[in-house]
Amino acid sequence: MSNAPATSSTELNIGVPFSFEVYPPRNPDLREALNKTILELAATGPDFISVTYGAGGSSRDATLDCVKFILANTDVEPMAHLTCVAESYQGANELVRTFLDAGVRSFLALRGDPPEGTVEGENFLGDLGSAAELTQLIHRVQAEREPFVFEEEPRWHAGATRLSQKREFVRIGVAAFPNGHPQSRSKTQDIDVLLAKEAAGANLAITQLFFHADDYLSFAQKAKEAGLTMPIIPGIMPVISPGRLRRMIEISGEEMPSDLEIALEIEPTIEGQREIGVEHAVSLAKELIAGGAPGIHLYAFNQSGPVVDVLRRLQ
Repeated sequence: MSNAPATSSTELNIGVPFSFEVYPPRNPDLREALNKTILELAATGPDFISVTYGAGGSSRDATLDCVKFILANTDVEPMAHLTCVAESYQGANELVRTFLDAGVRSFLALRGDPPEGTVEGENFLGDLGSAAELTQLIHRVQAEREPFVFEEEPRWHAGATRLSQKREFVRIGVAAFPNGHPQSRSKTQDIDVLLAKEAAGANLAITQLFFHADDYLSFAQKAKEAGLTMPIIPGIMPVISPGRLRRMIEISGEEMPSDLEIALEIEPTIEGQREIGVEHAVSLAKELIAGGAPGIHLYAFNQSGPVVDVLRRLQ
């Protein structure tokens, strides 16, 4: 945890842990606005704030700058996204070490989406072929970086020094797909992949966007029955405009939620659309928490207002 100055606290309690996702702005002029948003999100008391990472390292420096800001100015743990896209083994090793050296102890290990101009099936990955391999690499780099720590002198042997293999805790999250990854053949395969990620050392999963509670609850139950022990955190985004909904469907490949689409399309005002999106997210979160979800992860879209409104209504 950092020695950062405390932000003005408006901590919220919804009965389960919650977290946020932000992304580094492509335009440096928007950095100050993002920093303000981060401080507003941090003041609510999240478990962590994750920061996305562009395909092929396109936002590597911006991601690092963002997590450094979180460490220096809040008491919240940053979670740095990392991907396998166009990354050599050596490059990935150095990148993980750079984030560890900066003080990052939480990562989201992702295979990564095809960069612009490529499609699934083309060779856009580097030396690491999956999120499971990236997860193993993160643990390996941490082990090499801190192979052991010195503990106090053993009581049974004066003057001796005992070495411990207990390293500093590193949290590694991975992606989960309640409605199936676009390249998977079945939901069974999606669960098998998630089990492989856990076996590689992942200790947390965060879901792709979905729009109905049963999508998550049935997937989480099947994963548990298959032997998964790590928590699966549902990812939720307040969709506050028809344009944002269409963009999220395009990115995620999910089926269009017709009820939400119609409600947003027929509402003529921006304020009304915002209310529809926030209330949809609140209703979804309530069902998930009631169904046993161990927390919620809110995609903030670099805006604090809608996600904080969701949390306030959940209190």
